Amino acid sequence: MKFIHLSDLHLGKRLNEFSLIGDQEHILNEICSVIENESPDLVIIAGDIYDKPVSSGEAVRLFDDFLTRVSGMTGQVFAISGNHDSAERIAFGSQIMGKSGIHLSPVYNGKITPTVLRDEYGELCVYMLPFIKPVTVRRFFPDTAVESYTDAVNAAIDAMNIDFSKRNILITHQFVTGAQKSDSEEISVGGSDNVDSSAFDGFDYVALGHIHGPQNVGSERIRYCGTPLKYSFSEAKQVKSVTVGEIGEKRSLSIRTVPLVPLRDMREIRGSFEQVISKEFCDRGNTEDYLRVVLTDEEEIPEAMGKLRTVYPNIMIVEYDNRRTRSVHDSMETAEAENKQPIELFEEFYRFSNGGDMSEPQRQLMQSLIERIWEGEQ
Repeated sequence: MKFIHLSDLHLGKRLNEFSLIGDQEHILNEICSVIENESPDLVIIAGDIYDKPVSSGEAVRLFDDFLTRVSGMTGQVFAISGNHDSAERIAFGSQIMGKSGIHLSPVYNGKITPTVLRDEYGELCVYMLPFIKPVTVRRFFPDTAVESYTDAVNAAIDAMNIDFSKRNILITHQFVTGAQKSDSEEISVGGSDNVDSSAFDGFDYVALGHIHGPQNVGSERIRYCGTPLKYSFSEAKQVKSVTVGEIGEKRSLSIRTVPLVPLRDMREIRGSFEQVISKEFCDRGNTEDYLRVVLTDEEEIPEAMGKLRTVYPNIMIVEYDNRRTRSVHDSMETAEAENKQPIELFEEFYRFSNGGDMSEPQRQLMQSLIERIWEGEQ
């Protein structure tokens, strides 16, 4: 059984005031070419189809066209809602479309029924678990302690009553502990949305969404395919791709990737103003790419953005790296603090105030309070 794993399309996304709809249309065409060449039995979209819960008309039309084309090339399409999506909007028409092989995750209600596919090795069960929070799951299992995201996922999976002697695929959209993050993901405070990978023991493949860099977490069978496009400059060196997998008999899995070529790349260039606008720099890449330009001039260049855009029309950010900017310690310390999780900041405050580290029970108590605040509880 061959499958293609996609996620985090973020259709309709704007980045630094640039609309990426043209770039997304191009990359969806690229993906359709991969699907046509690979002829998979199923295509998986593991959440964050749209960038906002109420998506633009352009984004909806783009996904409608993509879904129509993909369904014409493969028998089964599975798509779930992510944290950026409206679960209700993704679920609309799911019962009707499911009869045509287009399976959209319903709003989570405590019960998940698998779609059963068959090949020469027997049954393959596909489970769709949309993005969930503990508060979402807790009301369906009043007799189960659901405090953390791991608890929530465990409770949801336990309720599936899975026969692990069969082959099983889980499609879900969560942050699995140990995954390498990028700047473009929306991760909760304190790392409170972490899910331990042990929650997925027994599955033959876990198709994950949420983290934007392609990677396995713990094993080959637990995988983020990553975004098809770069959505932050922290992803500039990543190679975006489509994940292609094949499941034969039980415990037989092979994974490979097919690179995707964007309409415009996202990259950083660095040097003095004169260096950056020189022919040598321009010849290093496509001048139409989305750029972060870091100028090393000691003096600020008047109207630098406007001047640079005559050469590089799609500059997103202009920054300076010189003696002045490197000496602004307060700004650097603020930026460093913004990149830390709340539990880390509290640990530093405790250490400063008390001359020692928190005990583990104290740390666990503070972490649980952070999680409760994140869940909107009193």
